[in-house]
Amino acid sequence: MQQIDRFDASQSDEGRYRMLVEAVTDYAIYMLDSDGIVSSWNPGARRFKGYEPSEIIGKHFSNFYTEEDKAAGVPARALETAAREGKFESEGWRVRKDGSRFWAYVIIDPIRDQSGKLVGYAKVTRDLTERKKAEDDLRKSQEQFQLLVQGVTDYAIYLLNPDGTVASWNAGAQRIKGYAPEDIIGRHFSQFYTPEDRKTGLPSTALEIAAREGRYEKEGLRVRQDGSEFWANVVIDAIRDDKGGLLGFAKITRDITERKKTEQLLEKTRAALAQAQKMEAIGHLTGGVAHDFNNLLMAIQGSLELMKRRIPQDDEQLAAYLDNALQGAQRGAALTQRMLAFARRQELKPEPLELPKLIFGMTDLLQTSLGPSVQIDTHFPMRLPKALADRNQLELAILNLAMNARDAMPKGGTIAIGAKELTVTADPALKPGKYVCVSVTDTGTGMDEETLQRALEPFFTTKGVGKGTGLGLSMVHGMAEQSGGKLTLESTPGHGTTAKICIPVAALEAEDTAKPPSTERIGYRTGRKLRIVSVDDDPLVSFNTAAMLEDLGHTVFSAASAARALEILRHEESIDLLITDQAMPGMTGSELAAAIRAEKPELPVIIATGFAELPKGEGAEFPKLAKPFFQQDLAEVISATMESTAKRAARQQRR
Repeated sequence: MQQIDRFDASQSDEGRYRMLVEAVTDYAIYMLDSDGIVSSWNPGARRFKGYEPSEIIGKHFSNFYTEEDKAAGVPARALETAAREGKFESEGWRVRKDGSRFWAYVIIDPIRDQSGKLVGYAKVTRDLTERKKAEDDLRKSQEQFQLLVQGVTDYAIYLLNPDGTVASWNAGAQRIKGYAPEDIIGRHFSQFYTPEDRKTGLPSTALEIAAREGRYEKEGLRVRQDGSEFWANVVIDAIRDDKGGLLGFAKITRDITERKKTEQLLEKTRAALAQAQKMEAIGHLTGGVAHDFNNLLMAIQGSLELMKRRIPQDDEQLAAYLDNALQGAQRGAALTQRMLAFARRQELKPEPLELPKLIFGMTDLLQTSLGPSVQIDTHFPMRLPKALADRNQLELAILNLAMNARDAMPKGGTIAIGAKELTVTADPALKPGKYVCVSVTDTGTGMDEETLQRALEPFFTTKGVGKGTGLGLSMVHGMAEQSGGKLTLESTPGHGTTAKICIPVAALEAEDTAKPPSTERIGYRTGRKLRIVSVDDDPLVSFNTAAMLEDLGHTVFSAASAARALEILRHEESIDLLITDQAMPGMTGSELAAAIRAEKPELPVIIATGFAELPKGEGAEFPKLAKPFFQQDLAEVISATMESTAKRAARQQRR
């Protein structure tokens, strides 16, 4: 009875196992005999292999394998392995009844009786096609991403371990930084930084910020393998796992050297434009002031000159007063010429200059201007070629430099002025050739690097409010460049400053024949007496010009405007000459001259102007008279104009 109970229990366990196997549909669970013949078949096997039990039981399990695997003997080796090792496990392609393939996970276990004899195999198969597809898609995506990263050459894209060592390296990183993968992987990324940045701990700071904030971005200098530096835009992103643990960093670097150069060039261009706009504004202001000042000087200088001609010959004291006033007016005239040159309203008049002679000639002026606390030393070589420059402008430049040097020595000191010849072969600011360089050196406080860089900027001054215009050095700089040379500054805090003006050597060393205007009484050659129309909108200048002309013996018709001048010309007969101011409201002097040329082409016209250079294309064919002028200047230009007119008329008659 006990044996029957145990038998029923065994039958009950077998039934339960069979029910379990038959209930499984996600796994193919079936038996093979020792030869590999299918001997059982569960619903899971039927569902994803497609065979009914009657169609497959009794057939060899190799039907599930691909032709390639069958040809290679894979089914037989699977059974041999299971029998020998107690288990066979693998993944691979299998074939359904309809011929379609699926990716299967297979386990084969040997079944033995109590004596250990092999009686068959238990085979479990799972359809992993979807997982396989997902894995293949993931692998393909990873491969594509790797190809993408490796294919990028404009960006260095690589991974860092949490400690900052390089874990991967793309082609862009190799191109930009110069390292091959085997040269850099495993080494710390801090070697891309400059020694200064490493000293301040910038690499570790970058990783700390990225780890704390998730991202770090900055621009700065980085170092290539060959030691050269480049500007880089750097982005570091922290990489974390699902639990927030730090896995490392993704680092992207872009070489922005060219962009930085472009930005710097743009900034320089903007600075140059701003400076040009400042200079233009100063030029307009200075030109306008100089024009009005010229008119005032014209009235003062002309009246003084006429007065001197009329004083008694034996009144020496009154003559001395007038000479002194005339010299003051002449200095004012020289100042306006310098202002106009600075404003680019007057062409420089370069001439060969002996610099030692020029500087020795202005030593008294320098000493008077600088004061007793400043000692002036001069040193020149035995032989020095002449420099080609405008005398007045160069004198003004040297005086400006000396005044700046004095201001840099509040307790007094020494200013050394010297010159030497320089041959230039390669200098971006100078054409190749020979130059004479004038240097002004002081023993003052000197300038730091930031001040030195800005010293030539218009309006920049360190003298405080109301103590400097900030135009002195910029005027010298402009004069030097306009003369074909340059101004350079060398300075060290506490060790003084050296300013050096380099001027081209004169090609022809002609003798310096320039002389200051004379205030002595001169007999003017007036020629025949003329009927002259004088045009000027300034009453003071108009009165003065008319007085000079009448003193020369001419008949004068004064006009306060171009329109009035045209009326006079249309009503008065036998007008011999017209002298007109250039800057007048309504119609300029050159426009008036053009209008007269249309009506009376034979009438000579002289344009008087405080600007030696008229607007381009205006009045170029008419003789000019620079304001302020002396009576001699007026007489000479009238004589030259009338002589030229007579010659032109004679040529026309011969034709």
